[in-house]
Amino acid sequence: MPEILVPITLFVCIVFAIKIVVEARFRSKLLQTGGNDELLRSMARDEDIRRRHGALRWGIVMVLLAIGFGIIEAAGWRNANAGTIAVLLAAVGLGNLAYYVISRKLD
Repeated sequence: MPEILVPITLFVCIVFAIKIVVEARFRSKLLQTGGNDELLRSMARDEDIRRRHGALRWGIVMVLLAIGFGIIEAAGWRNANAGTIAVLLAAVGLGNLAYYVISRKLD
């Protein structure tokens, strides 16, 4: 299994590194050209909101996923079968739906 995971992980890391470099270059070019102050503030504000929403989303999903694992443990299920996978998928789905509802209220 490691012979499959290593190339996938390497690919993901390379893509993430390229994304970071491209965003950094974009910001530096924008600052060098002396972009509109209101535009820069708006971009910073939007990025902050996006970061907080991402943390909120993952927090909600992880809590509900932990609840799903707790349900599996309490039920005494030891094998990965359709029931256990369904509980975990339902937990992730409920987490995403809860995030959607909360983010709509925040906006």
